[in-house]
Order: sequence, then C-alpha cells, then structure tokens
Amino acid sequence: MTIRLYDTSARQIRDFIPLTPGCVSIYLCGATVQAAPHIGHIRSGLNFDIMRRWFAHRGHDVTFVRNVTDIDDKIIAKSAEQGRPWWSLGYENEVAFNTAYDALGCLRPTYEPRATGHVPEMIEMMRGLIERGHAYAADGNVYFDVRSFPGYLSLSNQDLDHLKQPSGEGESGKRDPRDFAMWKAAKEGEPSWETPWGRGRPGWHLECSAMAHKYLGEAFDIHGGGIDLIFPHHENEIAQAKAFGDGFAQYWTHNAWVTMSGEKMSKSLGNSLLVSEMVKQWRPIVLRYYLGTPHYRSMIEYSEEALREAEAAFARIEGFIQRVVEKAGMVEPAAEVPPAFAEAMDDDLGVPQAMAIVHTTVRQGNSALTADDKEAAVARLAELRAMLGVLGLDPLDELWSGGGTDRSQDLHGVVDSLVRLVLDQRQSARARKDYATADAIRDQLQQSGLAIEDTPSGPRWSLS
Repeated sequence: MTIRLYDTSARQIRDFIPLTPGCVSIYLCGATVQAAPHIGHIRSGLNFDIMRRWFAHRGHDVTFVRNVTDIDDKIIAKSAEQGRPWWSLGYENEVAFNTAYDALGCLRPTYEPRATGHVPEMIEMMRGLIERGHAYAADGNVYFDVRSFPGYLSLSNQDLDHLKQPSGEGESGKRDPRDFAMWKAAKEGEPSWETPWGRGRPGWHLECSAMAHKYLGEAFDIHGGGIDLIFPHHENEIAQAKAFGDGFAQYWTHNAWVTMSGEKMSKSLGNSLLVSEMVKQWRPIVLRYYLGTPHYRSMIEYSEEALREAEAAFARIEGFIQRVVEKAGMVEPAAEVPPAFAEAMDDDLGVPQAMAIVHTTVRQGNSALTADDKEAAVARLAELRAMLGVLGLDPLDELWSGGGTDRSQDLHGVVDSLVRLVLDQRQSARARKDYATADAIRDQLQQSGLAIEDTPSGPRWSLS
C-alpha cells in the first residue's frame, strides 16, 4: 500500500513517504478574507479535505493546518472602499468561508491560525534571516534578498534574470527590484505593529512560512494550494523558510481552478458564484459531488448543465441507497473499500477512476434488487457507503441525513409528507378502481418534477 502524489517541485508523481511513519502533516493556504467565497475558492478546501480523509482511511494520523490571511493589501483596500474597519470585514468573510466549508461537508482543520495572531513569530523569522544575510531593512520595510538564495524559483521553474516580481505601493529602498517584501512600513490609517525596524504590517508571504514553522515544525510532509499560488506566494515561502534553516515542505500539491468561459473564477472578472447563493439553488451534497469528483489537477469549466448532470448522477446513487434501505433497513458501511477503489485513490487521488467503481457498484446493486437478491444488494450498499464516506458523499451520514442543521433536509421532510398525502389519495383511487383519477394524480406529480415508482412495498417518489 503506497499512496502516490504529483509533486509540483519534482514535476512528477512520487511515492509518498511521510517524515514520521503513520503520521501526515499538511499545510494548506486558506482564505484571504477580503470577500465572501465563491465555488472556486471552496474547491481547494474540498480537494484537500478528500486528501485528508483518504490518508486517515489508510490509517495515518493527520495534522491539517489551514491558515486565514486576515490582513493584506486587498483587505485594506476593501475596508476603505466600504468605510468599515479592516478587522470587521475580515471576520465577516472568515465566518462566511467557514460556513461554506461546513455546508459542503469539509472537516474542520486541526489548526486554523490567523496571520495577525502570529506577528511575534514573523519578527523572529525576519530577525533570523537578516542575521543570516538573506534579508535587509530599508525605509521601514524588510525585504528578502532573492540573489542570496540559490534555490529561488525552483518550484515555478523560472529564470531569475527574466523575473518580474509583483510589487506593492510604497515598497521603497529595494536593492534589487526582484526582492520581495516580508514586512511593509506603516502608512497613515492602516493597521500596524511594532517591530525592531519600525511599525508596519506583514507581507503576504511571510505569514505562511512563520505559521507552518510554528504548527508543523522545521519540516512537514505536504504543502497545498491553488495553482495560482505557485508564484509568487509559494516560491517566496520556500525561500524564506529554507533560508531560515527549515526543511519546510517535502511535497507540493496544487489544485486547478474552476473556470467560466476559460477564465479563472474571480471577483475582478465579475464571474463568481457565491457559495451562499449556490446552496439556495442546489443541495450542498450535490455541489460537493460536482466540485469534488473531477481530478484535483483538472480544470472545471462551470456550467449549469454540468451541475445538472452531476445532480442526476448523484440521484442515481441516492435512488439505489433508498431502495435498499426500504427493503433491508439501515446498512452500515463496510470496514474496507473495494481494492479497485483503493488503487484509484492511491494513484494521485484518482477520484474520477474511483467514481467509476462507485457507479459500477450501484449498477450491480440495482441488478441484485431486480433479481430480488437482498443479500447481494446489502453487500453492495455496504461497499458503497464505505467509498462515499471517504469522499464525504455518504447521504446516510449524519451531516447529510439530518443530524446537522441543513435546511434542505428540513424541506425534504416537509415535501415528503405532502407527497405522501397525495400518494395516499392515489392509492385510494386505485383501490376503488378509479384508475382515471389515479393516473391524473400521477401525471400531475410528474408535471411538478417528481418521478413516481410503484414498488412491492408501496409507491416511492424522487426528483425527476
């Protein structure tokens, strides 16, 4: 049993060998909280939630750190634009992100540190880098000297002589235009903290190097994030951490974007779909299926048609589950997933290949039901629940079945009660051989978007 992952730094799939046997440490770049999350933001958290679940299923003890960037140029600009304190804006959007993660069934991280809570750790790292000759202070700013670190740009595979380093306003005193800011000098009206080099605030990259060091130590297993973070963010994290003396991440794993018309989903393009709005139109478990079942390194081109296809595919899974539960009662998940499913997941989290096993199992289970082979149907459902549980998609799990606070489950119960009343009227009509009325009731339900199936245990309904 060897899990294999695509390592961005090696540009190939590698066998995963943890630093500590039986343990896995993961650092994921989380939310920058200048705005509420769209489905593109949440895809990253969902992909790494599946990674975390798979490592845990394989018997590893997982430490999962997902940070919150609660201070940066964008947050300050948004707060000024809206005329409200930066911390108020940041906290509101942090809550929105956590609400979205929860809605789509993501497990809470082991630790979720905020950048502003770790200024002392950042000061300590800057002091060490200055002492080692890798950083310097100028005009109240602190910069990293990129030429002092020979391995710079190895992750993104760029040429330093042709590098164009993004720079922010007020970054004066650089020895080289490619040097990047770890600390930014205070400006009027902006938040700032006291340091040996004057008051100021963190640069974007320093916070993650400092927080990864604090929560995961000098070296850890996996660093993750979206492909847009490879440069400059992750490249600069590596430079800071390794120049400080840390071994830092052993594997670099990046998820692809959700796009619209071929462009990355973003606020600036005006093409975002907020999670808070999407869950009003689509069941959260269907959104998780849609975002989580493509391979994490594949782009998802958003369309409502694709979401409807995902909804229909998941409905087939739920339909089988419902039929077996009606026939045999509750079925517990199997202790192990099928070997072919495990093989797919071990191979760079091959969720599409794993989902093929899921749908094959559903087809086999439906065939068993048709043949009235209750034992085989129950066995297939046990396997199915084990696989769906790993993916966070088991509709019988407490999160989705009503143990949580999902309003869609409450609504499903209300609709079920109303439909049952109508179906009882249809049954009464059939009992008195008034087939015209019974058929009219069925046709009316179908026109309302419901599919009616007559079974030996009575009629059942589902969304058509």
